[in-house]
Amino acid sequence: MFEHLAYIFTKISIPHLNVLFLLGLALFGGTVGGRLFQKLRIPQVVGYIAIGVVIGESGLKIVDHDIILSLQPLSYFALGLIGFMIGGELKKEIIAKYGKQFLNILLYEGLTAFLVVSVLVGVVGTFLFGNWRISWALGLLLGAIASATAPAATTEVLREYKTRGPLTRTVLGIVALDDGLALILFAIAASIAGSLIGNGHNGILRSFIYPLYEIFGSIIIGISGGFVLSMLLKKYSEEERLLAFSIGTVLLISGLAIAINVDMLLAAMSLGVIVTNFTPRKSRDIFKVVGGFSPPIYVLFFVLVGAKLDIRYMTLPIVLLGCVYLIGRTSGKTIGARLGARISKVPKSVQKYLPLCLLSQAGVAIGLSILASHYFPGEIGNAIVIIITATAFILELIGPTFVKIAMTKAGEVGLNITEDDIIQSKKADDFMDKNPPLIYENMQITDILRIFSENDNLYYPLINRNKELQGIITVEGIKQTFLETDIGGLILAHDLMQPVVAKISKDVSLFDVRKILNNYNLDCLPVVDEKNRIEGFIERKSLNRFISTKIIELQRQADSLELAI
Repeated sequence: MFEHLAYIFTKISIPHLNVLFLLGLALFGGTVGGRLFQKLRIPQVVGYIAIGVVIGESGLKIVDHDIILSLQPLSYFALGLIGFMIGGELKKEIIAKYGKQFLNILLYEGLTAFLVVSVLVGVVGTFLFGNWRISWALGLLLGAIASATAPAATTEVLREYKTRGPLTRTVLGIVALDDGLALILFAIAASIAGSLIGNGHNGILRSFIYPLYEIFGSIIIGISGGFVLSMLLKKYSEEERLLAFSIGTVLLISGLAIAINVDMLLAAMSLGVIVTNFTPRKSRDIFKVVGGFSPPIYVLFFVLVGAKLDIRYMTLPIVLLGCVYLIGRTSGKTIGARLGARISKVPKSVQKYLPLCLLSQAGVAIGLSILASHYFPGEIGNAIVIIITATAFILELIGPTFVKIAMTKAGEVGLNITEDDIIQSKKADDFMDKNPPLIYENMQITDILRIFSENDNLYYPLINRNKELQGIITVEGIKQTFLETDIGGLILAHDLMQPVVAKISKDVSLFDVRKILNNYNLDCLPVVDEKNRIEGFIERKSLNRFISTKIIELQRQADSLELAI
């Protein structure tokens, strides 16, 4: 028997673990890690990345380089979904009203980060390597990459904390446009760097043409896919079909972008922009169902981000340049964002906290570093890939926390709450009428009518002398009694009551309250304790009014933030 067990264990090794097991491990572990970090008041995305580090190249190596490569399509899918959701936020009225602000801030924060990083890396690199041409070429390329901001971690925090307001809107606008600016700056930097180190004219020409091809190619296929999806969505209303068409189009656009070597994120954003502006009513349902589908994909994406980090290739000069890059990019983004925000005369909360939301860096930056390694193979290319990979990991860890801090300080957390969010976060005890007008079972009709005249309720709990629930009296029920019964005799409340179809305790969630009301087609629910004594009363019309009022209050609170200029 032991020989058979020993044989089985010899057949079990990490490389033989199948992809389903690894996906399950990443999803389950990432979710647990995210929940633990959330308990520590740290954004869940940091927990996802941390679990990736534990099981990845720098940890237990359960997920190695080959596995990460095989799961790369999953990362592309997640980026496509993120781009699609960001594009959905760029409605034409927002672009028309705030487009100039977004462009001003984008240029200031992107160009300042580019200049600061270029100068710092160029100066420090000259001292470290003794070759000013290589150092300044490296500085220019890193400066161009520094202008990019990763949307994935940032938007995940905005989604988790349900933020809404001028800061949220500005952040979404900036991260949606950052890709294009980074590509343009990279083209300029690659051209100058090529001249510094003596690359041929073909490389320089290619470095100018390729980014233009990448930007316009992405936009064209995104717009084309958006028009096709919009036409399909106008014909269907079922959630299953809306989800299938939307996810299918995101996959098609993302796959086509990869196939023709254009920017996938920009293509997916263009797709989202077209859908939200050409099918405005349907788009609400579309982005809602896609948003409900996306969380597991996002968890896997961030776990894989953490798994990629490999600390074996870090040397002292690279570590020093990495620190310089982090300092230069952070200071450049901070100075540029504040200057651009002030010139654009945006609300003070945006001026003050926007820089904290622009720290994260990942996909686009890593993609540009790989492109740089192709254009400049050898010392420069290798240094760029290692510096960007390591610093992107650090920024992905700290960036979400700073986004949370910024949104909290700006007062925008919890303002993007839907009706479903309200009913899932509240209990019956938070809403019920704790002192409803009560009718005792031995009350006469004149006393009942007096209670009716003093209150505007349509439903009343009927109780005995111990306050135990016996039934429900309705205004409509009494009216029917008057019409159908000879009331010359004595009528007591007990004769008028209707049986209790359903009742709840005060700890039941509003989600379950509404579910019970709908399932039994009721307009009211009594709330009782374990001894069946009345504790409160809920009417459907009051519940609906409560939810609507809460949403309007949050909308007004978000709108008030616009006035703080």
